[in-house]
Amino acid sequence: MLDYIIVGSGLAGIAFSETLLANNKSFVVFENQSQKSTRIAGGLYNPVILKRFSEVWNAKEQLALAYDFYAKIESRLNVKLDFRIPIYRKFFSVEEQNNWFIASDKPNLSPFLSTEIIKKNYPGIESPFGYGEVLQTGYVDTSLLFDVYHQYLEQLNSLRKETFSYSAIEFLDDYIQYGDLKAKHIVFAEGFGMHSNPFFNYLLLDGTKGELFIIKAPDLKIDVIINTSVFILPLGNDLFKIGATYNWKDKTDLPTESGKIELIDRIKEIINCEFEIVEHFAGIRPTVNDRRPLLGSHQNFKNLHVLNGLGTRGVMLAPAMAIDLFNYIEFKKPLDKTIDIKRYSIS
Repeated sequence: MLDYIIVGSGLAGIAFSETLLANNKSFVVFENQSQKSTRIAGGLYNPVILKRFSEVWNAKEQLALAYDFYAKIESRLNVKLDFRIPIYRKFFSVEEQNNWFIASDKPNLSPFLSTEIIKKNYPGIESPFGYGEVLQTGYVDTSLLFDVYHQYLEQLNSLRKETFSYSAIEFLDDYIQYGDLKAKHIVFAEGFGMHSNPFFNYLLLDGTKGELFIIKAPDLKIDVIINTSVFILPLGNDLFKIGATYNWKDKTDLPTESGKIELIDRIKEIINCEFEIVEHFAGIRPTVNDRRPLLGSHQNFKNLHVLNGLGTRGVMLAPAMAIDLFNYIEFKKPLDKTIDIKRYSIS
């Protein structure tokens, strides 16, 4: 008998798989590649909400776990995934500089915000007011992570490339039968696909569409991530990832002309050199209105669980949330009330 079935192998499913491996638990992952958010994500990790100059919830703890999490996968799979690179917040006024200094004096933000204004002239970008440097930042190549981790699961005979059928679940005394599989627990880590899940679709998973570009800009010479109304992430070979838009109405994962126009306009506000759009892609972030993840067990089916709602900060959140859910299931350790799905009731 398996300990777990995991449905979904994006960031949430990968993080839970890693947690199970670390605790010698057996599992099988179902993945039909219907959701694209992990593959197309910007992959940035950043402990500061730069729109408001405020700390990300539990940033220190999440970063510590994330660093260890990606380092272990890199070592085991012999691949480079985590790229430590500064984020520079471009200032547009003296007032923004002052707000930065005020924020950097706060005890919870001082470890993450440099007090030195960066006066650096990057070819392709004008910034007369300079930049503020965010510390302990970087990005994870989520597309590569997705690919290599799937290969790893296949080597373990732990991956089934098929759509999971909710109606095929048989609830027996102390385990679940699903086709030829018996398991103690099922964890649904489906991202926006949770809307099709009859057990958890009552949860208020909103979903926010994001569109991104890969551009080629030979005259843009930056070696850091630039953050303004969008981020500019250098990939090497004159390529840059640019993103992202936020659309709360369109729930398709197809690139749009309106998204393209919006990104082009934002890029032209930041850089003053020519660029070519190499790729345009889109996905639905699994976002929640109260900006907290969705963790917990179904109130009627105690061996069905959910790990979702990681939103725009999945790279940072996933390792910590996977551990929290595992400890909740295995050791009855209470979840933080702000992430527990008990904050919603089945109508």
